[in-house]
Amino acid sequence: MAADWEEIRRLAADFQRAQFADTVQRLSERNCIEIIGKLVQDKKLDVVHTLDGKEYITPAQITREIRDELYVHGGRINVVDLQQIINVDWIHVESRAGDIAKSDKGVHLLLGQLIDDTYLNRLAENVNDKLQEAGLISITELCKNYDLPGDFLSEELSKRLGKLIQGELDQHNKGIIFTPAFVARHKARIRGLFSAITRPTPVSGMIGTFGFQEHLLYSVLEELVNTGRLKGSVVGGRQDNAVYIPDIYSRTQNAWVDAFLQQNGYLEFDSLVRLGIPDPTSYIRKRFKSSKLLFLRAACVGQTLVDQVEASVEEAVNSATWTDIQAILPSCLSMEDVGMLIKQAMRNTNVLSSAQVLGETVVVSEKFLSNCLSLFDDAMQQKAQKEVKNNPVFLITEDDLKQASMLTESSATSKKDKRDAERKKKVTEGSGSVKSGGGGNAREIRIRKTKKKGRKDEDSDEESGPSQQNRSKQSAAPFMAQEDIIAVLEERVSDCPEEILSELAEHLVRPLAKAYQEVLRAVFLSSSSSPSRANKKQSMKDLQEEITNLFNNIRLFEKGNKLFSDETQVHIAKHILKTLCTDVTNILVNFLAADLMMSVENPATITNEVRVKILGKLSDETKGPLMKLHNCLNGKTVEDFLTNLETCAEVCGLMLKKGDKKRERQALFLHRQALTEQLKEAEDPALILHLTSVLLFQASTHCMLHAPGRCVPQIIGTLTGRIPTEQQQLLASYQSLVVKQLVSQSHSSKLQADDDDKVEEQDEEVRGVRMQLAALTPQLKDLMLSQGKTAVTED
Repeated sequence: MAADWEEIRRLAADFQRAQFADTVQRLSERNCIEIIGKLVQDKKLDVVHTLDGKEYITPAQITREIRDELYVHGGRINVVDLQQIINVDWIHVESRAGDIAKSDKGVHLLLGQLIDDTYLNRLAENVNDKLQEAGLISITELCKNYDLPGDFLSEELSKRLGKLIQGELDQHNKGIIFTPAFVARHKARIRGLFSAITRPTPVSGMIGTFGFQEHLLYSVLEELVNTGRLKGSVVGGRQDNAVYIPDIYSRTQNAWVDAFLQQNGYLEFDSLVRLGIPDPTSYIRKRFKSSKLLFLRAACVGQTLVDQVEASVEEAVNSATWTDIQAILPSCLSMEDVGMLIKQAMRNTNVLSSAQVLGETVVVSEKFLSNCLSLFDDAMQQKAQKEVKNNPVFLITEDDLKQASMLTESSATSKKDKRDAERKKKVTEGSGSVKSGGGGNAREIRIRKTKKKGRKDEDSDEESGPSQQNRSKQSAAPFMAQEDIIAVLEERVSDCPEEILSELAEHLVRPLAKAYQEVLRAVFLSSSSSPSRANKKQSMKDLQEEITNLFNNIRLFEKGNKLFSDETQVHIAKHILKTLCTDVTNILVNFLAADLMMSVENPATITNEVRVKILGKLSDETKGPLMKLHNCLNGKTVEDFLTNLETCAEVCGLMLKKGDKKRERQALFLHRQALTEQLKEAEDPALILHLTSVLLFQASTHCMLHAPGRCVPQIIGTLTGRIPTEQQQLLASYQSLVVKQLVSQSHSSKLQADDDDKVEEQDEEVRGVRMQLAALTPQLKDLMLSQGKTAVTED
C-alpha cells in the first residue's frame, strides 16, 4: 500500500515538472486551424465553426445550449432567435432542434418554434382560468391569442381536460370547450324556453334572440326531445331552416294533413309549407311510409287520383273518343305535373301506342284521330282536282315543308298560350264521337303558280330580277287553315268544347296536309303526268324538233359572232347564253321534271334557283350532265354549251341533227323575215337602229346575229366597206342622233326644277333631235324594207 502511494507521488511530481517545463516547439493559430480542418474533413473530429470565426463548438454543446435557452425562455423559443443566440449557422440549429423534438416527446418543433410541455401546461392553466370565468371558450380564439395551429392546440388541450382544464369538449363541434356549470345553465334555459312554445318556431331565431351557443343548443335540444323531457320534435336537422314543432301542434297538423289527403287524394307542397312544414317531401315520406304516393313537382297524389286518371284514359281509348284529364285534376298542378301524371297512367294501362296527348292535358284515341281525318276526304279530293287544273306547279321540297311547319307552329303558339291560361281558370269535361275513319301524319306545302314575266327589253343582258327570285322562294298555305278545320270539326264532331277543337285542329294540320299531298299527287298522275303512249311519243317528237331548231339557230348565231373582235364576241356570247341557251336548258329541265311532278306550264318562268332545285331531284345519271349544262350558262363561250347540250340530248334520248345548207338558208330567211316584221311596227329610234344594223349585217355577211343593244356601235363598225357609202352615212347620222337624244334626255332629267332657262333650252334641243330622227326614220326603214322585198322576190 505504501509502495502504491509512492508511485502516485512520483508520477504527480513528473506531471508537475512537465507542466512547468518549456516546450521546444509551439503551434501557431493558423496551424491549429488547418489541423482541426483536416480532422473535420477526415471525419475524425465533429465540431461546428461559429459565425464570427473565433470558436469551434460541438453538436452536443449546441444541444445543451438549445435546451438551456428553451428553459430560460419559458418553454417556447423561435429557431431563428436560437441561431442568433448560439451564433452558429441556422442549418445546424434547425438540425439539432429537430433531433431534440424527435428524441424528447415533451418537446415539439412547430412552425419554426420549439415548445415543451412546461409551456403547454402553463397555457392550459391560463385557458382553465378563462374558461371558469366565461363558462365557454373557443379554440379559434385561442389560436389567435397564442399563435398556434388549431389541430395542435385542440389535441394538447384535449389531453389536459379533466386535469389542468376543468371542462368538456363539444362532441359536435370540436372547437368549443365549456364547463359543466355553463352546460347546466344553458340546458335549464333551453328547457324552459322550449317548454313554453306552442307553435312551430325556427330554431335559428332562438339563437339570435336569446344568445344560445348554436351547436350546444342543438345537442341539448336533441337530448331533451329524445328523453321525452320536451314534448315535440325538431324538423330539418341542424340546418338553418330547422324548426321545433310542439306535439300539440303536430297532432293538429297531422290530423289536417290526413284528412286533406283522404278527402282530396293529393297534398300540395306549398300548402304544407304555409302550414309550417319546411320540408314537405321528407315529412310526407316519413308520415306515409306504407302509402303508395306519386311525387310530382308541386304536389304528391294518392292512388285514388291515379286510378281515376287511368280509368279516364282507358275509357277514352276503348270508346275511340277523347278525355280532358285537367277536369279531374286539382288546379294546383302545373302543366309539367299533369304531363307526368298522364304519362304514368298511359304506361300503367299500356295505351302508349293507341293514344296521344294534345295540349298537354287532353288524351285522344288514335281511332278518334283517324275518324276526324276521314271527315276531310271529300273536300280533299275536290280541292286536289281543282288545284291540278288551275295550278300545274308542284315543286315541293323538304326545306319548304320544314319552313312551312315552323311558320304554322309559331303562329299557333300565342293561341296555345291563351288557351292554357283559360283552361286553368275554367275546367271543362266531356267526350265526343265522329262518324267515319281515315288517317295521315305529315304536312304538305304547295307553291302557287307565278305569272310569267316577260323580258323588259330585247337588248337587256339580265334575264330576271329579284322579284322572280322572291316568287320562286315563297310558300303557299297548307291544305286547309286551322280556323277552317275548326269549323268543319264543330259541324261534324259532337259534344266537343271549343278548346278541345282548337287543340285537335292544330294536331290535324300536319296529317291533313300530308294526306292532301298524296291525293294531289295521285290526281296529277291520273290527269296529266300519265299520257298515252301515242301522246308521249308525239311530245318527244315535238321536243326533239324544238331543241334541234334552237340548237341550229345558236350555231348560226355563234358563226356570225366570229366576225367581231374578241371583246365584242364575249359580250354577244354572254347575251346568247342568257337568252337562247337558257331557254334550251329550261325546256330540257322542264321535260325531265314532268316525271317527278315538278313541271311548269311555261319553262321561261324557271329561274336559276328553281332549276337547281329540280336538278337536285333527278337521278345521278341525269343530274351530272344537266348540271354541267346549267353551269355553262354562266360562262363566256357558246361552244362549251353546245358540246354539253349534245351530251344532255343523248342522256334524254333525243337525237340532235345538225342543219344542212337548205335548213340554214331557211333559218336565215325566217330570221330576216321576223326582224323585218318587227322593224315595220317599231317606233323607238334606238330599236329601229338596232334592228336595221342587224338586218344590214345579215344581208352583207349572210350570217345571223343575236346581239345586245350595247353592241350596236360594233355592228355598225363591221358594216364599213360592206355596204354602200350613202347607206353607211345614213346609218352613222342616225346613230349620232340617237346617241344625242339619249344624252339630252339624261341631262334634262338631272337639271334642277328652278333652272327654267336651262330646262327650256334643253327641251328645245331634244325637240330638234326628235324632228331630225323623224325625218330620217322613213328613209332608214325604206332602205331595209326595200331590201327585204327584193330578197323575198329573189328567194
